[in-house]
Amino acid sequence: MDWNSLWQLLQARFAASLVASDVEASLLLPVALAAAIVVVVVPQLWRIVRTVVTVVHEMGHAVVGVLCGRQFTGFVINGDMSGHTLTRGKPRGFGRILTTFAGYPVPAAVGAAIAVAALAGWVDVVLLVTFLLLLVVLFRSRSWFTVGLLLLLLVATAGLWLWGQAAVSTAVVLGLGAVLVVGGWRHLGAVIMRGDASQDPGVLADLTYLPAFFWNLLFVVCNGAVTYWLGTLLVPVLASTVLH
Repeated sequence: MDWNSLWQLLQARFAASLVASDVEASLLLPVALAAAIVVVVVPQLWRIVRTVVTVVHEMGHAVVGVLCGRQFTGFVINGDMSGHTLTRGKPRGFGRILTTFAGYPVPAAVGAAIAVAALAGWVDVVLLVTFLLLLVVLFRSRSWFTVGLLLLLLVATAGLWLWGQAAVSTAVVLGLGAVLVVGGWRHLGAVIMRGDASQDPGVLADLTYLPAFFWNLLFVVCNGAVTYWLGTLLVPVLASTVLH
């Protein structure tokens, strides 16, 4: 394939991405959801998949930080699948609080949003937006491990957008949404159980003088709300798919 043919293919795919596709009932959808739950529950698989949840968690800090007027200066995912995001701005204040708070609610919120978008036929838009956000974050990476991980995610996203069939792309994005929702709960449970003052709830307690328990409870409420919203939309779709 020459460069001209590739450019024409990209133009055609981009134009097609701006039109909602018809989502056909398919057993790929319940299979994708079941697989997502399995990879979050099985420890050996979770060690690998949790990286995606960490990336979204840290991107949540970065995006909200920028929206609050802070400067996004660094993005790191460590070999143990933990991570941290660096933003520059006032050390205290509402913007710093929102930036710090964003990490734990964002994976579940993003997971629910992309799952709903995929079921509405906008899976290509989800993939395009994901690619662009990953590309921006790539240029703020501060370790070779982070660069390699983001390049891998970029290639996978671009490949799925460019060559993936609609049913397969929808199933993959729906499965990813489920991973982010369930994995977001697992991440939150871990930080609550550890009670580490250096983690987000402890930092928020220091910034606001409200106890970490309050912030953990607020995280639970936010995650519960988006999980309930997604469930009310998914249950009818899955029921009709299985009974089809």
